[in-house]
Amino acid sequence: MPGTVAAPRGGVLRDLHDRYETVRDALSRIDKAAAGLGLPDISTRLIEDNGTSDRRGPEVQYLEIFAVSLATHHMLVAEGIQPIAIVGQSIGELWALAAAGHLPVEDAARLAVARSQALTRQSWRGKMLAVGVDGRRAESLAGLIDHPHLVLACENAPRQSVISGPEELIRHVERVADALGWPSLPLDVPHPTHTPAMAQAARDLRATAPRAAYGSGRWRVRSPWLGRDVGDDDPVDLVAGALTARVRMLQTVRELHAAGADIFVECGEWPVVTKFVEASIPGVRCVVPLSESDPVGAVRALVEDPAAIGPFSSRPPVRPSERLLPSARVSAPESADPPSAVALAEAPARVSAPVPAAPPYYAEPAAPVAPVVPAAPVAPVAPPVSAAPPAPAVSYAPPAPVTADAPAAPVTPVAPVTPVAPVDAVAQPAAGLDYETVLAELRTLYGDFLGYPPDLLGEDDGLESELGVESLKQVTLLGRVSERYDLPDLRSNTSLLTAGTLRRIAEGVVQGRAEAAG
Repeated sequence: MPGTVAAPRGGVLRDLHDRYETVRDALSRIDKAAAGLGLPDISTRLIEDNGTSDRRGPEVQYLEIFAVSLATHHMLVAEGIQPIAIVGQSIGELWALAAAGHLPVEDAARLAVARSQALTRQSWRGKMLAVGVDGRRAESLAGLIDHPHLVLACENAPRQSVISGPEELIRHVERVADALGWPSLPLDVPHPTHTPAMAQAARDLRATAPRAAYGSGRWRVRSPWLGRDVGDDDPVDLVAGALTARVRMLQTVRELHAAGADIFVECGEWPVVTKFVEASIPGVRCVVPLSESDPVGAVRALVEDPAAIGPFSSRPPVRPSERLLPSARVSAPESADPPSAVALAEAPARVSAPVPAAPPYYAEPAAPVAPVVPAAPVAPVAPPVSAAPPAPAVSYAPPAPVTADAPAAPVTPVAPVTPVAPVDAVAQPAAGLDYETVLAELRTLYGDFLGYPPDLLGEDDGLESELGVESLKQVTLLGRVSERYDLPDLRSNTSLLTAGTLRRIAEGVVQGRAEAAG
Protein backbone atom coordinates (compact mmCIF):
# COMPACT_ATOMS: atom_id res chain seq x y z
CA MET A 1 0.00 0.00 0.00
CA PRO A 2 1.28 3.48 -0.81
CA GLY A 3 2.87 5.81 1.64
CA THR A 4 2.70 9.59 1.50
CA VAL A 5 1.39 10.60 -1.90
CA ALA A 6 -0.68 13.43 -3.30
CA ALA A 7 -4.22 13.78 -1.97
CA PRO A 8 -6.65 11.75 -4.10
CA ARG A 9 -9.03 13.49 -6.46
CA GLY A 10 -12.62 14.11 -5.49
CA GLY A 11 -15.08 11.38 -6.42
CA VAL A 12 -12.42 8.72 -6.96
CA LEU A 13 -14.29 6.15 -4.84
CA ARG A 14 -17.84 6.88 -6.00
CA ASP A 15 -18.26 3.71 -8.06
CA LEU A 16 -16.61 1.45 -5.48
CA HIS A 17 -18.77 2.94 -2.73
CA ASP A 18 -21.92 2.26 -4.75
CA ARG A 19 -20.96 -1.31 -5.62
CA TYR A 20 -19.46 -2.88 -2.49
CA GLU A 21 -20.80 -3.14 1.04
CA THR A 22 -17.29 -3.82 2.36
CA VAL A 23 -16.08 -0.52 0.90
CA ARG A 24 -18.98 1.38 2.48
CA ASP A 25 -18.25 -0.24 5.83
CA ALA A 26 -14.52 0.57 5.68
CA LEU A 27 -15.16 4.22 4.79
CA SER A 28 -17.75 4.51 7.56
CA ARG A 29 -15.24 3.22 10.10
CA ILE A 30 -12.58 5.69 8.96
CA ASP A 31 -15.12 8.52 9.18
CA LYS A 32 -16.05 7.43 12.70
CA ALA A 33 -12.42 7.49 13.82
CA ALA A 34 -11.87 10.90 12.20
CA ALA A 35 -14.92 12.37 13.90
CA GLY A 36 -13.70 11.12 17.28
CA LEU A 37 -10.44 13.01 16.69
CA GLY A 38 -12.19 16.23 15.71
CA LEU A 39 -11.37 15.87 12.02
CA PRO A 40 -13.74 16.50 9.09
CA ASP A 41 -15.52 13.70 7.27
CA ILE A 42 -13.07 11.73 5.11
CA SER A 43 -15.28 9.82 2.68
CA THR A 44 -17.55 12.61 1.42
CA ARG A 45 -14.96 14.24 -0.85
CA LEU A 46 -13.84 10.85 -2.17
CA ILE A 47 -17.40 9.80 -3.02
CA GLU A 48 -18.80 13.13 -4.27
CA ASP A 49 -16.88 15.25 -6.74
CA ASN A 50 -17.87 18.44 -4.95
CA GLY A 51 -14.72 20.42 -5.56
CA THR A 52 -13.77 20.57 -1.88
CA SER A 53 -10.15 21.63 -1.43
CA ASP A 54 -7.78 18.80 -0.62
CA ARG A 55 -5.61 21.14 1.44
CA ARG A 56 -7.10 20.21 4.79
CA GLY A 57 -4.00 19.32 6.76
CA PRO A 58 -1.69 16.30 6.80
CA GLU A 59 -3.94 14.19 9.06
CA VAL A 60 -6.79 14.36 6.55
CA GLN A 61 -4.41 13.68 3.67
CA TYR A 62 -3.09 10.52 5.37
CA LEU A 63 -6.61 9.26 6.10
CA GLU A 64 -7.72 9.90 2.51
CA ILE A 65 -4.78 7.87 1.23
CA PHE A 66 -5.70 5.14 3.71
CA ALA A 67 -9.32 5.20 2.51
CA VAL A 68 -8.37 4.83 -1.16
CA SER A 69 -5.94 1.99 -0.46
CA LEU A 70 -8.37 0.10 1.75
CA ALA A 71 -11.31 0.58 -0.63
CA THR A 72 -9.25 -0.74 -3.54
CA HIS A 73 -8.22 -3.75 -1.46
CA HIS A 74 -11.85 -4.57 -0.64
CA MET A 75 -12.82 -4.25 -4.30
CA LEU A 76 -10.10 -6.73 -5.25
CA VAL A 77 -11.12 -9.26 -2.62
CA ALA A 78 -14.81 -8.90 -3.53
CA GLU A 79 -13.95 -9.70 -7.15
CA GLY A 80 -12.05 -12.86 -6.24
CA ILE A 81 -8.43 -11.76 -5.90
CA GLN A 82 -6.77 -13.04 -2.75
CA PRO A 83 -3.38 -11.60 -1.77
CA ILE A 84 -0.56 -13.95 -0.89
CA ALA A 85 1.00 -11.04 0.92
CA ILE A 86 0.47 -7.32 1.45
CA VAL A 87 3.34 -4.88 1.30
CA GLY A 88 3.26 -1.38 2.70
CA GLN A 89 5.93 1.29 2.48
CA SER A 90 6.48 3.86 5.15
CA ILE A 91 3.07 4.75 6.62
CA GLY A 92 1.54 2.45 4.02
CA GLU A 93 2.60 -0.39 6.26
CA LEU A 94 -0.16 0.73 8.61
CA TRP A 95 -2.69 0.46 5.77
CA ALA A 96 -1.36 -3.03 5.06
CA LEU A 97 -1.86 -4.13 8.68
CA ALA A 98 -5.48 -2.97 8.58
CA ALA A 99 -6.17 -4.56 5.20
CA ALA A 100 -4.69 -7.86 6.33
CA GLY A 101 -6.79 -7.88 9.49
CA HIS A 102 -3.88 -7.49 11.94
CA LEU A 103 -5.36 -4.22 13.24
CA PRO A 104 -8.91 -2.78 13.35
CA VAL A 105 -9.55 -0.03 10.78
CA GLU A 106 -10.46 2.55 13.44
CA ASP A 107 -7.25 1.87 15.38
CA ALA A 108 -5.17 2.18 12.23
CA ALA A 109 -6.77 5.56 11.49
CA ARG A 110 -6.12 6.80 15.03
CA LEU A 111 -2.51 5.64 14.90
CA ALA A 112 -1.98 7.40 11.55
CA VAL A 113 -3.20 10.66 13.10
CA ALA A 114 -1.03 10.17 16.21
CA ARG A 115 1.99 9.65 13.95
CA SER A 116 1.24 12.83 12.01
CA GLN A 117 0.82 14.86 15.20
CA ALA A 118 4.09 13.56 16.68
CA LEU A 119 5.94 14.57 13.51
CA THR A 120 4.28 17.98 13.51
CA ARG A 121 5.25 18.55 17.14
CA GLN A 122 8.90 17.85 16.36
CA SER A 123 8.66 20.46 13.59
CA TRP A 124 11.88 19.33 11.93
CA ARG A 125 13.11 21.45 9.03
CA GLY A 126 13.90 18.57 6.74
CA LYS A 127 13.44 17.60 3.12
CA MET A 128 13.42 14.47 0.98
CA LEU A 129 15.05 14.33 -2.46
CA ALA A 130 14.48 11.64 -5.10
CA VAL A 131 17.66 10.97 -7.09
CA GLY A 132 17.80 8.96 -10.30
CA VAL A 133 20.64 6.63 -9.30
CA ASP A 134 21.03 3.36 -7.42
CA GLY A 135 21.17 3.17 -3.64
CA ARG A 136 24.94 2.75 -3.46
CA ARG A 137 25.63 5.98 -5.33
CA ALA A 138 22.88 7.86 -3.51
CA GLU A 139 24.35 6.76 -0.18
CA SER A 140 27.80 7.91 -1.31
CA LEU A 141 26.32 11.25 -2.34
CA ALA A 142 24.83 11.75 1.12
CA GLY A 143 28.08 10.58 2.68
CA LEU A 144 30.05 13.37 1.00
CA ILE A 145 28.53 15.84 3.47
CA ASP A 146 28.88 13.45 6.42
CA HIS A 147 26.00 14.61 8.61
CA PRO A 148 24.31 12.03 10.88
CA HIS A 149 20.83 13.11 9.82
CA LEU A 150 21.53 13.14 6.05
CA VAL A 151 20.99 9.56 4.88
CA LEU A 152 19.77 7.26 2.16
CA ALA A 153 16.10 6.91 3.14
CA CYS A 154 14.57 4.71 0.43
CA GLU A 155 15.82 2.33 -2.24
CA ASN A 156 12.84 2.26 -4.59
CA ALA A 157 14.26 0.89 -7.85
CA PRO A 158 17.61 0.24 -9.56
CA ARG A 159 17.75 3.89 -10.62
CA GLN A 160 15.60 5.67 -8.07
CA SER A 161 16.58 6.39 -4.50
CA VAL A 162 15.49 8.93 -1.91
CA ILE A 163 17.76 10.94 0.38
CA SER A 164 16.38 12.50 3.57
CA GLY A 165 18.03 15.18 5.67
CA PRO A 166 18.11 18.78 6.87
CA GLU A 167 16.64 21.16 4.28
CA GLU A 168 19.82 23.21 3.89
CA LEU A 169 21.94 20.11 3.30
CA ILE A 170 19.44 18.67 0.82
CA ARG A 171 19.92 21.82 -1.26
CA HIS A 172 23.67 21.09 -1.34
CA VAL A 173 22.97 17.48 -2.34
CA GLU A 174 20.69 18.67 -5.13
CA ARG A 175 23.42 20.95 -6.51
CA VAL A 176 26.00 18.16 -6.43
CA ALA A 177 23.60 15.76 -8.14
CA ASP A 178 22.94 18.39 -10.81
CA ALA A 179 26.68 18.86 -11.36
CA LEU A 180 27.07 15.10 -11.80
CA GLY A 181 24.22 14.98 -14.28
CA TRP A 182 22.01 12.92 -11.93
CA PRO A 183 18.31 13.86 -12.17
CA SER A 184 16.74 14.80 -8.86
CA LEU A 185 13.39 16.02 -7.58
CA PRO A 186 12.44 17.41 -4.14
CA LEU A 187 9.48 15.49 -2.71
CA ASP A 188 6.47 17.48 -1.57
CA VAL A 189 5.61 15.54 1.60
CA PRO A 190 4.16 17.02 4.79
CA HIS A 191 6.66 15.17 7.01
CA PRO A 192 10.14 14.10 5.85
CA THR A 193 11.02 10.79 7.52
CA HIS A 194 13.33 7.74 7.41
CA THR A 195 16.26 9.50 9.01
CA PRO A 196 17.82 9.36 12.51
CA ALA A 197 16.56 12.92 12.94
CA MET A 198 13.12 11.40 13.61
CA ALA A 199 14.22 9.67 16.83
CA GLN A 200 12.49 12.32 18.97
CA ALA A 201 9.19 11.90 17.10
CA ALA A 202 9.51 8.10 17.41
CA ARG A 203 9.92 8.36 21.19
CA ASP A 204 6.99 10.78 21.37
CA LEU A 205 4.79 8.42 19.33
CA ARG A 206 5.61 5.42 21.52
CA ALA A 207 4.71 7.45 24.61
CA THR A 208 1.50 9.06 23.37
CA ALA A 209 -0.09 6.84 20.70
CA PRO A 210 -3.19 4.88 21.72
CA ARG A 211 -2.45 1.19 22.09
CA ALA A 212 -4.67 -1.22 20.20
CA ALA A 213 -5.42 -4.91 20.14
CA TYR A 214 -3.75 -6.71 17.27
CA GLY A 215 -3.56 -10.26 16.01
CA SER A 216 -2.23 -12.58 13.34
CA GLY A 217 -4.47 -11.31 10.56
CA ARG A 218 -5.82 -13.03 7.47
CA TRP A 219 -2.89 -12.40 5.13
CA ARG A 220 0.86 -11.99 5.34
CA VAL A 221 2.23 -8.48 5.62
CA ARG A 222 5.75 -7.96 4.28
CA SER A 223 7.71 -5.07 5.78
CA PRO A 224 10.22 -3.30 3.48
CA TRP A 225 12.08 -1.76 6.41
CA LEU A 226 12.16 -4.85 8.65
CA GLY A 227 13.10 -7.07 5.72
CA ARG A 228 10.69 -9.78 6.91
CA ASP A 229 7.04 -10.59 7.44
CA VAL A 230 5.31 -8.80 10.30
CA GLY A 231 4.77 -11.24 13.15
CA ASP A 232 3.72 -10.60 16.73
CA ASP A 233 4.84 -6.96 16.48
CA ASP A 234 3.09 -4.11 18.27
CA PRO A 235 1.72 -1.72 15.57
CA VAL A 236 2.82 1.36 17.52
CA ASP A 237 6.39 0.05 17.68
CA LEU A 238 6.27 -0.79 13.97
CA VAL A 239 5.10 2.68 12.95
CA ALA A 240 7.57 4.40 15.29
CA GLY A 241 10.48 2.21 14.18
CA ALA A 242 9.86 2.98 10.51
CA LEU A 243 10.37 6.72 11.14
CA THR A 244 14.13 6.31 11.50
CA ALA A 245 14.64 3.24 9.28
CA ARG A 246 15.55 2.83 5.61
CA VAL A 247 12.82 1.51 3.30
CA ARG A 248 14.21 -1.20 0.98
CA MET A 249 11.43 -1.47 -1.57
CA LEU A 250 13.70 -2.74 -4.34
CA GLN A 251 14.81 -5.72 -2.26
CA THR A 252 11.25 -6.47 -1.13
CA VAL A 253 9.85 -6.43 -4.67
CA ARG A 254 12.57 -8.76 -5.93
CA GLU A 255 12.09 -11.17 -3.02
CA LEU A 256 8.35 -11.39 -3.64
CA HIS A 257 8.91 -11.92 -7.35
CA ALA A 258 11.46 -14.66 -6.65
CA ALA A 259 8.86 -16.32 -4.42
CA GLY A 260 6.46 -16.58 -7.36
CA ALA A 261 4.54 -13.30 -7.69
CA ASP A 262 4.54 -12.10 -11.28
CA ILE A 263 1.51 -9.78 -11.40
CA PHE A 264 1.46 -6.65 -9.25
CA VAL A 265 -1.73 -4.73 -8.56
CA GLU A 266 -1.36 -1.24 -7.17
CA CYS A 267 -3.98 -0.19 -4.61
CA GLY A 268 -3.84 3.49 -5.36
CA GLU A 269 -5.04 6.12 -7.77
CA TRP A 270 -2.02 6.38 -10.06
CA PRO A 271 0.91 4.18 -11.07
CA VAL A 272 3.53 4.99 -8.46
CA VAL A 273 4.64 1.74 -6.87
CA THR A 274 4.18 -0.12 -10.13
CA LYS A 275 6.74 2.13 -11.78
CA PHE A 276 9.28 0.95 -9.24
CA VAL A 277 8.24 -2.62 -9.91
CA GLU A 278 8.57 -2.24 -13.67
CA ALA A 279 12.03 -0.73 -13.32
CA SER A 280 13.10 -3.44 -10.86
CA ILE A 281 11.75 -6.50 -12.70
CA PRO A 282 11.51 -5.97 -16.47
CA GLY A 283 8.72 -8.03 -17.98
CA VAL A 284 6.56 -8.32 -14.88
CA ARG A 285 2.92 -7.33 -15.28
CA CYS A 286 1.39 -4.45 -13.36
CA VAL A 287 -2.21 -3.29 -13.03
CA VAL A 288 -3.50 -0.07 -11.47
CA PRO A 289 -7.30 -0.46 -11.45
CA LEU A 290 -8.15 3.09 -10.34
CA SER A 291 -6.17 4.57 -13.23
CA GLU A 292 -8.36 2.71 -15.72
CA SER A 293 -11.59 4.09 -17.18
CA ASP A 294 -13.33 0.96 -15.82
CA PRO A 295 -11.52 -0.15 -12.63
CA VAL A 296 -13.91 -3.02 -11.89
CA GLY A 297 -13.73 -4.25 -15.47
CA ALA A 298 -9.93 -4.28 -15.31
CA VAL A 299 -9.99 -6.40 -12.15
CA ARG A 300 -12.58 -8.81 -13.55
CA ALA A 301 -10.50 -9.25 -16.68
CA LEU A 302 -7.53 -10.10 -14.48
CA VAL A 303 -9.57 -12.67 -12.54
CA GLU A 304 -11.02 -14.29 -15.66
CA ASP A 305 -7.79 -14.51 -17.62
CA PRO A 306 -4.59 -13.31 -15.91
CA ALA A 307 -2.57 -14.16 -19.02
CA ALA A 308 -4.65 -11.71 -21.07
CA ILE A 309 -3.48 -8.71 -19.08
CA GLY A 310 -0.62 -7.23 -21.05
CA PRO A 311 2.70 -6.28 -19.52
CA PHE A 312 2.82 -2.94 -17.78
CA SER A 313 -0.89 -2.20 -17.89
CA SER A 314 -0.30 0.51 -15.34
CA ARG A 315 -1.07 3.73 -17.15
CA PRO A 316 -4.38 5.22 -18.10
CA PRO A 317 -5.34 4.38 -21.66
CA VAL A 318 -4.40 7.02 -24.19
CA ARG A 319 -7.27 9.21 -25.36
CA PRO A 320 -8.92 8.16 -28.58
CA SER A 321 -6.74 10.52 -30.63
CA GLU A 322 -4.81 7.37 -30.05
CA ARG A 323 -1.38 8.11 -31.14
CA LEU A 324 1.14 5.31 -31.02
CA LEU A 325 4.27 6.24 -29.13
CA PRO A 326 7.35 4.19 -28.39
CA SER A 327 7.30 2.61 -24.96
CA ALA A 328 9.82 3.71 -22.40
CA ARG A 329 9.75 0.32 -20.78
CA VAL A 330 11.27 -3.02 -21.64
CA SER A 331 8.74 -5.80 -21.96
CA ALA A 332 9.85 -9.36 -21.67
CA PRO A 333 8.05 -11.89 -23.87
CA GLU A 334 4.86 -13.13 -22.24
CA SER A 335 4.69 -16.72 -21.24
CA ALA A 336 1.94 -18.76 -22.78
CA ASP A 337 1.05 -20.07 -19.33
CA PRO A 338 -0.78 -17.92 -16.78
CA PRO A 339 1.33 -16.53 -13.95
CA SER A 340 1.61 -18.56 -10.80
CA ALA A 341 0.89 -15.65 -8.50
CA VAL A 342 -0.51 -12.16 -8.66
CA ALA A 343 1.25 -9.35 -6.81
CA LEU A 344 -0.88 -6.43 -5.77
CA ALA A 345 0.83 -3.13 -5.23
CA GLU A 346 -1.18 -0.52 -3.48
CA ALA A 347 -0.54 2.93 -4.72
CA PRO A 348 -1.02 6.15 -3.02
CA ALA A 349 -4.22 7.76 -2.70
CA ARG A 350 -2.67 5.29 -5.57
CA VAL A 351 -6.19 -5.26 -5.79
CA SER A 352 -6.52 -6.98 -3.30
CA ALA A 353 -4.75 -5.82 -0.22
CA PRO A 354 -3.50 -2.22 0.01
CA VAL A 355 0.08 -1.83 -1.10
CA PRO A 356 2.55 0.75 0.17
CA ALA A 357 5.70 1.62 -1.59
CA ALA A 358 6.32 -2.00 -2.30
CA PRO A 359 3.62 -3.68 -4.31
CA PRO A 360 1.82 -6.60 -2.69
CA TYR A 361 1.56 -9.96 -4.19
CA TYR A 362 -1.81 -11.51 -4.87
CA ALA A 363 -2.30 -15.10 -5.62
CA GLU A 364 -3.55 -15.62 -9.07
CA PRO A 365 -7.30 -16.21 -8.95
CA ALA A 366 -7.46 -19.48 -10.81
CA ALA A 367 -10.22 -21.97 -10.44
CA PRO A 368 -9.40 -22.39 -6.81
CA VAL A 369 -8.10 -18.88 -6.28
CA ALA A 370 -4.43 -18.96 -5.45
CA PRO A 371 -3.33 -16.63 -2.69
CA VAL A 372 -1.96 -13.28 -3.83
CA VAL A 373 0.35 -10.86 -2.09
CA PRO A 374 -0.76 -7.24 -1.88
CA ALA A 375 1.97 -4.68 -1.91
CA ALA A 376 2.21 -2.01 0.69
CA PRO A 377 2.29 1.72 0.03
CA VAL A 378 5.40 3.24 -1.23
CA ALA A 379 7.66 5.22 1.00
CA PRO A 380 7.13 8.96 0.80
CA VAL A 381 6.73 9.75 -2.71
CA ALA A 382 6.21 12.95 -4.24
CA PRO A 383 3.33 13.80 -6.11
CA PRO A 384 4.25 10.88 -7.70
CA VAL A 385 7.91 10.66 -8.17
CA SER A 386 8.76 7.54 -10.15
CA ALA A 387 11.82 5.65 -10.97
CA ALA A 388 13.41 5.99 -14.33
CA PRO A 389 12.11 3.17 -16.51
CA PRO A 390 14.41 0.86 -18.33
CA ALA A 391 15.58 1.96 -21.73
CA PRO A 392 13.43 0.97 -24.67
CA ALA A 393 14.09 -2.43 -26.10
CA VAL A 394 16.12 -2.25 -29.30
CA SER A 395 16.26 -5.06 -31.80
CA TYR A 396 19.23 -5.57 -34.06
CA ALA A 397 19.20 -7.38 -37.38
CA PRO A 398 21.99 -9.97 -37.59
CA PRO A 399 24.69 -9.22 -40.17
CA ALA A 400 24.34 -10.98 -43.50
CA PRO A 401 26.57 -14.05 -43.81
CA VAL A 402 29.83 -13.46 -45.65
CA THR A 403 31.09 -15.99 -48.18
CA ALA A 404 34.80 -16.52 -48.03
CA ASP A 405 35.36 -16.34 -51.77
CA ALA A 406 32.82 -13.67 -52.56
CA PRO A 407 34.41 -10.79 -54.43
CA ALA A 408 34.26 -7.45 -52.70
CA ALA A 409 31.68 -5.08 -54.09
CA PRO A 410 33.04 -1.89 -55.59
CA VAL A 411 32.84 1.07 -53.23
CA THR A 412 31.14 4.16 -54.51
CA PRO A 413 32.74 7.36 -53.30
CA VAL A 414 30.49 9.29 -50.94
CA ALA A 415 30.47 13.03 -50.70
CA PRO A 416 31.28 14.40 -47.25
CA VAL A 417 28.21 15.19 -45.17
CA THR A 418 27.89 18.53 -43.46
CA PRO A 419 27.50 17.86 -39.75
CA VAL A 420 24.09 18.70 -38.33
CA ALA A 421 23.89 20.68 -35.13
CA PRO A 422 22.35 18.77 -32.27
CA VAL A 423 18.79 19.63 -31.38
CA ASP A 424 19.82 21.37 -28.18
CA ALA A 425 22.17 23.62 -30.07
CA VAL A 426 19.38 25.69 -31.58
CA ALA A 427 19.93 29.39 -31.93
CA GLN A 428 19.09 31.30 -28.80
CA PRO A 429 15.53 32.68 -28.78
CA ALA A 430 14.68 36.30 -29.17
CA ALA A 431 13.26 38.21 -26.22
CA GLY A 432 9.68 38.05 -27.49
CA LEU A 433 8.39 34.67 -28.63
CA ASP A 434 4.97 33.62 -29.81
CA TYR A 435 3.26 30.49 -28.51
CA GLU A 436 3.40 28.49 -31.75
CA THR A 437 7.15 29.05 -32.13
CA VAL A 438 7.86 27.95 -28.58
CA LEU A 439 5.56 24.91 -28.91
CA ALA A 440 7.36 23.78 -32.07
CA GLU A 441 10.75 24.12 -30.36
CA LEU A 442 9.52 22.21 -27.30
CA ARG A 443 8.17 19.40 -29.47
CA THR A 444 11.59 19.08 -31.09
CA LEU A 445 13.47 19.21 -27.79
CA TYR A 446 11.20 16.71 -26.01
CA GLY A 447 10.85 14.45 -29.03
CA ASP A 448 14.61 14.23 -29.51
CA PHE A 449 15.21 13.45 -25.84
CA LEU A 450 12.42 10.84 -25.59
CA GLY A 451 12.79 9.30 -29.03
CA TYR A 452 9.29 10.35 -30.15
CA PRO A 453 8.47 11.94 -33.54
CA PRO A 454 7.80 15.62 -32.66
CA ASP A 455 4.53 15.75 -34.62
CA LEU A 456 3.10 12.99 -32.41
CA LEU A 457 3.56 14.97 -29.19
CA GLY A 458 0.17 16.57 -28.54
CA GLU A 459 0.21 19.91 -26.78
CA ASP A 460 -2.38 18.70 -24.25
CA ASP A 461 -1.00 15.19 -23.71
CA GLY A 462 -0.07 14.60 -20.07
CA LEU A 463 3.69 14.12 -20.02
CA GLU A 464 3.45 11.45 -17.32
CA SER A 465 -0.10 10.11 -17.52
CA GLU A 466 -0.20 9.72 -21.32
CA LEU A 467 3.35 9.89 -22.65
CA GLY A 468 4.94 7.95 -19.80
CA VAL A 469 7.63 10.53 -18.95
CA GLU A 470 8.42 9.88 -15.29
CA SER A 471 9.12 12.74 -12.91
CA LEU A 472 12.91 12.62 -12.91
CA LYS A 473 13.07 12.83 -16.71
CA GLN A 474 10.63 15.74 -16.57
CA VAL A 475 12.99 17.51 -14.17
CA THR A 476 15.88 17.04 -16.62
CA LEU A 477 13.83 18.30 -19.56
CA LEU A 478 12.44 21.28 -17.68
CA GLY A 479 16.01 22.18 -16.73
CA ARG A 480 16.95 22.22 -20.42
CA VAL A 481 13.96 24.41 -21.21
CA SER A 482 14.85 26.88 -18.45
CA GLU A 483 18.45 27.08 -19.70
CA ARG A 484 17.47 27.48 -23.35
CA TYR A 485 15.07 30.34 -22.65
CA ASP A 486 17.10 31.80 -19.77
CA LEU A 487 14.23 31.34 -17.29
CA PRO A 488 15.79 29.95 -14.09
CA ASP A 489 12.50 30.17 -12.17
CA LEU A 490 10.82 27.80 -14.61
CA ARG A 491 12.68 24.80 -13.23
CA SER A 492 11.26 25.32 -9.73
CA ASN A 493 7.66 25.48 -10.96
CA THR A 494 6.42 22.17 -9.52
CA SER A 495 2.99 22.56 -11.16
CA LEU A 496 4.68 21.90 -14.50
CA LEU A 497 5.82 18.54 -13.12
CA THR A 498 2.67 17.38 -11.34
CA ALA A 499 0.36 18.20 -14.28
CA GLY A 500 2.79 18.91 -17.07
CA THR A 501 1.81 19.32 -20.73
CA LEU A 502 3.66 20.99 -23.59
CA ARG A 503 0.91 23.63 -23.70
CA ARG A 504 1.44 24.64 -20.06
CA ILE A 505 5.22 24.70 -20.48
CA ALA A 506 5.01 26.74 -23.69
CA GLU A 507 2.64 29.23 -22.04
CA GLY A 508 5.05 29.50 -19.11
CA VAL A 509 7.95 30.21 -21.46
CA VAL A 510 6.04 32.86 -23.42
CA GLN A 511 4.91 34.57 -20.23
CA GLY A 512 8.38 34.38 -18.67
CA ARG A 513 10.10 35.81 -21.73
CA ALA A 514 7.57 38.61 -21.95
CA GLU A 515 8.18 39.52 -18.31
CA ALA A 516 11.95 39.35 -18.85
CA ALA A 517 11.65 41.72 -21.80
CA GLY A 518 9.97 44.27 -19.55
